Amino acid sequence: MSLSDKLSQQVSQVPRSGIRDFFELVQGRDDVISLGVGEPDFATPWHIREAVIYSLGQGKTSYTSNLGLPSLREAIGEHVRNEFGVGYDAESEIIVTVGVSEALDLAFRALLNPGDEVVYHEPCYVSYSPSIVMAYGKAVPVATRAKNRFALMAADVEAALTDRTKVLVLNFPTNPTGGVMSETELAKVAKLCIERDLIVVSDEIYSELRYAPERAHPTIIQQPGMRERTVFLHGFSKAFAMTGFRLGYACAPAELTEAMMKIHQYSMLCAPISSQVAAIEALENGAASVEKMRLAYERRRSMVLHRLETMGIPCYAPGGTFYVFPDIRGTGLTSREFAVKLLEEENVAVVPGDAFGPSGEGFVRCCFGANPDDLKVAMERMSAFVDRTC
Repeated sequence: MSLSDKLSQQVSQVPRSGIRDFFELVQGRDDVISLGVGEPDFATPWHIREAVIYSLGQGKTSYTSNLGLPSLREAIGEHVRNEFGVGYDAESEIIVTVGVSEALDLAFRALLNPGDEVVYHEPCYVSYSPSIVMAYGKAVPVATRAKNRFALMAADVEAALTDRTKVLVLNFPTNPTGGVMSETELAKVAKLCIERDLIVVSDEIYSELRYAPERAHPTIIQQPGMRERTVFLHGFSKAFAMTGFRLGYACAPAELTEAMMKIHQYSMLCAPISSQVAAIEALENGAASVEKMRLAYERRRSMVLHRLETMGIPCYAPGGTFYVFPDIRGTGLTSREFAVKLLEEENVAVVPGDAFGPSGEGFVRCCFGANPDDLKVAMERMSAFVDRTC
């Protein structure tokens, strides 16, 4: 019997993550400095961990509402209103999920019928295209470019639209480029979405990690007419250094939230209560910790950009996230060749740009969320590698 014949066609056409495939080369090697994993080097702030420890001592180990703890949904609603200026009803328009990845999957499965097209910008987070395909949609990438600071241009979106287009995905600041959108261009995209009756799925997971001179973070839900046609996704992994808690949320009009909840209740049921307790503490008392970590990332960003400049490697200064996306085409190597040779010769791991889509070719992603001492050594090793290569 051939099991391959029994597999779902949707799953069979989805490739393995380019990030995970590359990092299988790193497994079992303790001599490698990794700038590849998109994770802060900070532990979750102590007051958040302490809240979880206390809740366990109190016996809080049960299921919660499918939508999430009411107190957490209230806290999320207040946070989104204060930070983004848009209100959501905690009882009917907010759902707590197992990471933003689940929220993304719920949104696609709630919205898409077979053959519906979803436009998204690329280079992008590796899950977007596979998640669209597994929800029976058609993934339509739109390239962003270094010359535009990796912002999405409304004209490029419009050129990609067809009669089958139903959803536009936004992720700004963007993984892997650190690209951000100006309010002017965002307004053009919003106008286009209204004219073409599109739903927007906006992944805001890096919104707190913005750097000078562009500290303000415009989001599409702030544009006129967009709240009612947007699924706003956010979570706790990046800004609060809570990756292992696997907690996210979605805010959307009640009818769409209800559709997402139907899927969630039969698959995940609810997010873990301990993670939800941690999230309440993070939202209520975590702002100072977030700012402390953001400032640390900003210092590391400056150091990495300076070192890349001295190497002669062009690199856009990311407006957000904890990634740089240097242009390595001047070395004469492909993204994968550069990453493999850097790993083999200097024991430094970065991610080939093509792991984030074909438009990422010629670039590599480096995470400056790594330990600062390791980051300095990695830059020294990369400099030596570039000197030999060029």
